[in-house]
Amino acid sequence: MISQLKQSFFQVFTVTSLWVTLLLTLFSNGHSIEMGYLWNIAGISAIAAVLFGVLYNALWNYFTMKPVWNIIISSTFNIAGGMAIVWLFSTDMFLLIAPWFPGMWVLSIVLHIIGFYFYAKMDSRKKAEELNNILK
Repeated sequence: MISQLKQSFFQVFTVTSLWVTLLLTLFSNGHSIEMGYLWNIAGISAIAAVLFGVLYNALWNYFTMKPVWNIIISSTFNIAGGMAIVWLFSTDMFLLIAPWFPGMWVLSIVLHIIGFYFYAKMDSRKKAEELNNILK
């Protein structure tokens, strides 16, 4: 489990670093970036890696909590991590969206519930097909 989480962390960290660098290259309009801002990119990548590489993976694949707790925990950490990422990217952007935090949290919970039920339905159908194939 630990080695898989470690591998997932570094995969997400690398892809996020490349993605943010590509976006900054495309949309910076030729502005130069200070060397200190590279640490913000590393922070953004680390937050995304912890959220999507470790937390989501451990929460949904290894922990045995009820789905409602998984949904609440993942939604809360998703919004908190997203806000931290926005703050690292731009403090002006963070101040602009900060008042919308409660609405984003509720929307995140609703979307996690919808995603969970679609995934659970699809997963149960797949397992039923596998069992039917074994019986044939």
